[in-house]
This record gives sequence, C-alpha cells and structure tokens, in this order.
Amino acid sequence: MNKRLKEILKEYEERKHKIIKGDESMNIVVLAGGTSTEREISIVTGTGVCKALRKKGHNAILVDIFCGLEPVDWDGPFGDKDYEVDSAAEYMRSFDDDIEEIKRTRRSFFGPNVLELCQAADIVFMGLHGSNGEDGKVQATFDLLGIRYTGTGYLSSALAMDKGLTKKIFLMDQVPTPKGVSMLKENCTRNIHDLGMEFPVVVKTCCGGSSVGVYIVNNQKEYEDAIDGAYSYEDEVVVEEYIRGREFSVAVVDGKAYPIIEIAPKQGFYDYKNKYQAGSTVETCPAEISPELTEKMQHYAEAGAKALCIEGYARFDFMMKENGDMYCLEANTLPGMTPTSLIPQEAKVLGIDYPDLCEELIRISFKKYSK
Repeated sequence: MNKRLKEILKEYEERKHKIIKGDESMNIVVLAGGTSTEREISIVTGTGVCKALRKKGHNAILVDIFCGLEPVDWDGPFGDKDYEVDSAAEYMRSFDDDIEEIKRTRRSFFGPNVLELCQAADIVFMGLHGSNGEDGKVQATFDLLGIRYTGTGYLSSALAMDKGLTKKIFLMDQVPTPKGVSMLKENCTRNIHDLGMEFPVVVKTCCGGSSVGVYIVNNQKEYEDAIDGAYSYEDEVVVEEYIRGREFSVAVVDGKAYPIIEIAPKQGFYDYKNKYQAGSTVETCPAEISPELTEKMQHYAEAGAKALCIEGYARFDFMMKENGDMYCLEANTLPGMTPTSLIPQEAKVLGIDYPDLCEELIRISFKKYSK
C-alpha cells in the first residue's frame, strides 16, 4: 500500500462519524461496467448515479470494475472539480471490443487500481448489473478487504441471483411464486411432461439478468429452441409455469416496500428490449389496483426481502392474474438505477428525487458499518 493511500484511509477514519450522519461530503467510487451481458446498462446506471452524487456535492468518480482506471493521481483521486462523468463513461466504453481478449489474457477480475480506489473511497456505490455484481463474489471480496459498499451482502446476493434457490426459499417462507424446476445442462429433459408441467411455460437462465435468456414458449419446438438458447448463456436453466396477467414491480428499501409500479409492454413481455428502449413500455406508478391488493403485494415483497436476508434495498417482480392471485418471480439486488428506472420512479411518488434517492441508498447502506 502506497503512502498516500494510507493517508486517505486515515482521513476516512477521522471523518467516519460525520460521514455516516450525513454531515460531510464523501469520496465515492461508482463501480460499473464489468463483463456481464448487462455491461452497457451498468455503464448507464453508473453514469446517472455518479452525476447525481456529484450534484449533491460528493466527490464521486466512475470506475469500470473489470477494465480499471489508469493513470490515477493518488495525491487527489477524488478531488478533481473539473471531473467529467461522460468522459469517464466513454473511457469505459473504449474497452468494449477488447473485453473477451482481456478475459483470456488476465487472471484477476478486478482491473488496474480498482481495489486500491475502492479502499480509498468512503463507500463504493454498486452500479453493477448481472453476474458480475449480483452473485455476491464482489461483495465477499469487499468484506474481506474492509471496503464499504451499497446494497446487500454476499450471501443474500448469491441466493437472490440463483432463481432456482430463490424459488425454493420463497416457497419455504410462504411467498407465492410460480411452480417451476431448475435443470443442469447434463440433466436436461426435452419432455415438458417429465417436469409435471404443461405449455405455456417460461424458460430462463438461472442466474441471468435484464431478462436476457428469457423465453415464453407455447409448444415443443419453441421449448427446444428456448432450452438451447438459455443454455448458450449458462449451464443451468429454470422452467416455470407461465402466469398470464399483469406485471408489477416493488422496491423494498430498508425493509419497507415502496409504491408499486405496473409494467405494461406495448408488445410482447418485459424483455431486454422493452426494459431499455424508450417508449416501448407503459409504466404506471402508483399501480392502479385496489388498496387490498396493494397491501398484499407490498407485504409479499417485504417478506421476500426478509426471506433472502436482503440488506439495504432490492426490487421484486410480480405477476398477477385477473382474479387477484399474485406470484413473485424474482428479486433483483442491484436493480437498474438510471434516472428513469423503476426504483427512481417509485421513489418519485414518495417525493424523493433521483439525487436524493442515490444519497439515501448510501445512507441506509452505511447502517451495517455503524454498528
């Protein structure tokens, strides 16, 4: 550890209590990018969060977890008043075409200066999406190195990332979820009846995100194509019953459910395209459902967060049939945080604007470090 980094760590300890109380600006690494299928969305999230935190007066910098940052001015890595977030994002994107080559030639997942910058920061805002940040490995590393970060811990991250495990935990804790099974590639069955299911079904990757590798299938041919497609992403898939109805999402922040948002794609279902292409989805918040159904769905979201031991915040996705029966599909421990993402929309209904929400997520994440 170089001399300046030791000085930065000492300065943090001296300012620690003021920072936790919110009385002092913070040095923040907004960590984004990575190697998952959601790399670009992660960069968009990180860019929005970094701009918002700088608007609130914090010394935030945007860093690619995999590609790193070079060079670093260790005399003042967070103190540049002329820092340009958009330029940092473009620097990250400059590596896009080289990701696979870097993966082949480097053993460490963490890029140059990443861990050192994260150690020097007062806290790391996790702007990662997909397997890079939501499977718990980064959180476990940070815990061992004493790096503070936003969101839930390594165990709950890993549990929520695995849709098969999530389904089992939901069932044990009376959180309604669609009937389904997980299948490893070597044990895959091409006969849907062997699974005790009928068409239509949903086939999805076990640990994917942003609806990448998700298929709604209605017949044997579509099922076989979906299985092949899902296994092209990873070696385990989940097959579950298809719930026909309305789709909703509920954020749980610090143990409490936010207003419910309804998601109505103009075409198809809420897949990757409909999530991120402007104008492709109608999103209504608060959702236009009865107070009784609202309370019930919020209760299940909070129960799901408790079952998975979620700390800080997460987002829970639901389907609801016409008769009011509702099913929790999954939990997202690092959901999208662009200014127009679902959680910011829910927060806006509560009178919390986007910069304040970013700061609030840091505040509640600090709770586990103030004990």
